[in-house]
Amino acid sequence: MMVLVSYDVQTGDPGGARRLRRIARALKDHGQRVQYSVFECDVEPAQWAILKQRLLGEFEPDKDSLRFYHLGGNWHRRIEHHGAKPAIDLDGPLLF
Repeated sequence: MMVLVSYDVQTGDPGGARRLRRIARALKDHGQRVQYSVFECDVEPAQWAILKQRLLGEFEPDKDSLRFYHLGGNWHRRIEHHGAKPAIDLDGPLLF
């Protein structure tokens, strides 16, 4: 299933930059960055449960924001992109 994750971390306070890096690192482990604070994560339900728990463990609810958009398994027709920085097709062939 595809989950779109966006986040906003308050970096002006102590620990903010560290939370920002940790959230980005967790998302890089499971998806691809499509904008500065937006990731597409193509994950199995069990992977999503682990990732979500990791994200919720990193952010500060009174300072930061996380948004999860569940696009499901039929997500290709729900994403339309225009402009620079095209995303990688996660279902396409992997070439080295």
